[in-house]
Amino acid sequence: MTGRPALPAAILQQKLIAVMRRLSLERVLQLAPRLRQAGVGVLEVTLDGSEAIESIAWLSTDGYDAGAGTVLSISEAEAACIAGASFLVSPSFDRKLVEWAVREGIPIVPGALTPSEIAAAWDLGSSAVKLFPASLGGPEYLKAIRGPLASIPIIPTGGVSAANAAGYIEAGAVAVGIGGWLTAQDDLDEIDRRAASLVESVATEH
Repeated sequence: MTGRPALPAAILQQKLIAVMRRLSLERVLQLAPRLRQAGVGVLEVTLDGSEAIESIAWLSTDGYDAGAGTVLSISEAEAACIAGASFLVSPSFDRKLVEWAVREGIPIVPGALTPSEIAAAWDLGSSAVKLFPASLGGPEYLKAIRGPLASIPIIPTGGVSAANAAGYIEAGAVAVGIGGWLTAQDDLDEIDRRAASLVESVATEH
């Protein structure tokens, strides 16, 4: 390991990552300013969308902390970084992908579920580990994992909402990733309300 890349400071400060899964560039342009206005300035654009690279490029040039999600290969990671992605997120633990990111000095958050997967991903130099899908165990599962693995920063993702975000932070998460519950809503005003409720919920926890 050549050194562990640090997570973007905004992730640790805001404790929230808005996951934009398979959204068009037009939709990203609609949502990003509203989310930032509400206090959610870290955005993860999943690469399984047809305009993901264009979205990352726009966000990064407009001052957002924009990351690439659903990164499944080194070639995808390279394209995302060229576009301006400041961090990478993967749904699984790919050893070669993590090793590449660490060598390049790029923060990477691979997905893992079991204590063994989490520890292996961290030992290889990951910047944090994505607990995925977090909904399988909820905050209680995270709390149990944090007992023996308290030094590893964990970001639960999958099934996170305003109803349980604070519970994950209280259980020891450094941040949470919120996808469809926040960003897949058709009503923009509802997205505003949900973003505000998320910011309020995690702000009450330390």
